[in-house]
Amino acid sequence: MPPAKKRTRSYDPAKTRTAVLAQFGNVREAVGALTPDQLALPTALGDWTVRELAAHLAMAVEAVNRGLEQPAPAGPLITPLEWPFATASRAAAIAEDIRAVSASSAPDELFERAADRIARLLPGAPDDRPVAFRLGAMRLADLLVTRTVELVVHTDDLNRAAGLSIPYDRGALAVCTRLLADALAVKAPGASTEVRVPPYAVVQCVEGPRHTRGTPPNVVETDPITWIRLATGRMSWSEALDTARVSASGERADLSALLPLMG
Repeated sequence: MPPAKKRTRSYDPAKTRTAVLAQFGNVREAVGALTPDQLALPTALGDWTVRELAAHLAMAVEAVNRGLEQPAPAGPLITPLEWPFATASRAAAIAEDIRAVSASSAPDELFERAADRIARLLPGAPDDRPVAFRLGAMRLADLLVTRTVELVVHTDDLNRAAGLSIPYDRGALAVCTRLLADALAVKAPGASTEVRVPPYAVVQCVEGPRHTRGTPPNVVETDPITWIRLATGRMSWSEALDTARVSASGERADLSALLPLMG
C-alpha cells in the first residue's frame, strides 16, 4: 500500500493576524526603550547593529503594508512552505535596503509608522487577497504566516544581541515552529524519523522504513527556540547536541546534513 499523502497544514487566519500584531507590539515596546549604546551593539547577523536589526523587524510588517497598498497582483502565488527556501536568494538586497531604512529614521519612528499603517490597512483586507512582496506574491493570510517567522526569529536575535527578554506571543511562536518543522518534512520527505518540538509540532521525515506503531526507531526532540535556531542557522547541530539542547536517537536521527533550512 502506498504511503498516505501528507495533508498541508492550515492556519487560522484570524489567530495569525492576532499573533503577528501581538509579537510586533512586544518588539515595538522593547525597541522604544533601547538606549543609543544598545542600538550600536553588534548582532550575530553579519555587520548589522541592533539599530539595523530593529529596522528589519519594522520592515517585516511594512512588507504587509506595502503589499496592501498596491493593486492585487495576477499570476502564481507562493505558498508558505515554498517561502523558507526562497529567502536566501534575496539576502544581499534585503541587507542593502535595511541599511538605507535604518539610516533614514530612528527605530521608534519606524515602528510607529508601521503600526499606524497596519492598523489602518489590515482590518478590512480579505484573507485571500493576493499581495505582492519581495519574493513574488502570496495570499495575505499566507504572508502573515511568514511574518511570524520573521518576527520570532529576529526577536530571538534582538534578545541575544541587546541582552533583552522580549516575550514571545504563544500564537506567533506556534506558527513559526510549525512552518519550519513542515519545511523540514518538505526538504526530506519520508516517515522514518519523527521530529518533535513540543508543545507545537511533530513531523515525520527522512526516507527509510516507514514507522507504523509504537515508539519510532528514529526520534529527534527539542524545544521551540532551539528548533528555530537550528532551522535558521543560528545554532549548529553539533552545538545543540553538545549542549543537550536536542536529543536524537536512531541511525536516521542525524539532521546535520538537512540544516539549516533558511539561509
